[in-house]
Amino acid sequence: MGTIHDTVLQIRQRVASLGPGNWLLAVSGGMDSMVLLDAAAETLDHDRMTVATFDHGTGPAARDAAALVAARSLDLGLGCVCGRAENAAHSESEWRLARWTFLNDVASRLDATVVTAHTLDDQIETVFIRALRGAGPRGLAGLFADSPVARPLIETTRAEIQLYAQGDGTPFVTDPSNVDRRHLRNRVRLDILPALDRASPGFSVSLLEVAEKAASWRARMEAVALTFHMMSDSPESHSFERRQLRDFPAASLGFLWPALCARAGIVLDWRGTDRLAAFTIEGETGQQIQLSGGVRVHMDRRTITFRQIASNG
Repeated sequence: MGTIHDTVLQIRQRVASLGPGNWLLAVSGGMDSMVLLDAAAETLDHDRMTVATFDHGTGPAARDAAALVAARSLDLGLGCVCGRAENAAHSESEWRLARWTFLNDVASRLDATVVTAHTLDDQIETVFIRALRGAGPRGLAGLFADSPVARPLIETTRAEIQLYAQGDGTPFVTDPSNVDRRHLRNRVRLDILPALDRASPGFSVSLLEVAEKAASWRARMEAVALTFHMMSDSPESHSFERRQLRDFPAASLGFLWPALCARAGIVLDWRGTDRLAAFTIEGETGQQIQLSGGVRVHMDRRTITFRQIASNG
């Protein structure tokens, strides 16, 4: 890590690399996103940039963070769109869903691309958590996978972000929930990964290498998946031809099926991937299996069909 001056220049160059475009900066008020806001204000066209912040409705800290973002945006001459949760969420997944619903709605209205402040440390944490949950290559690609979201700081470490904030005097708030060990990501960040890096120096680097390889595999499988003909009788029903799957062994199907299902808007967990790979090879005409999320898979003589069914079956 270089001097404060060098780090500030490097981060601004990374943000500037976004280039021309309509950008929606997702800013929470925390250190990472406030550094993103500062760097973007220094390097990007203000007329094509908007700030978005979301109050999760969890109390005074959330309100203060949203107020800081709005005030800082005004100081920098940037427009800011503020959203607030209608009902307080009680889990990380609920917070994320509410926040991204808001961001996607605003981005759609502005015809803009969402820009987040995810860092290299976020990538390491994401890959580790997905590995704990049994993710396959698609999930292990983490934030390296192709995405409609722009992440200019994904190669920047949290230590470099801290150096920037220190050198530039960037204002930010510290979310008390970031040290609440009831949340898995906090336990991973504060306890588990530091312990693993102490016990096995370079562990985090190895995780990044896994993610890079998984992202490469994911891209290759998505390219293969695009060569498959997908038939859709309705928004809830999608079929693939069995003959196109015959030459793939089970191991390859474990990579291919998540990519094919993504085309149909279906997310497979690792259990569903394994069941589907086995069903493809061992299943017979007329048989069917049911996957999590209310998805029924039926095999006939020529096709394998996925149908979304009601939760009551």
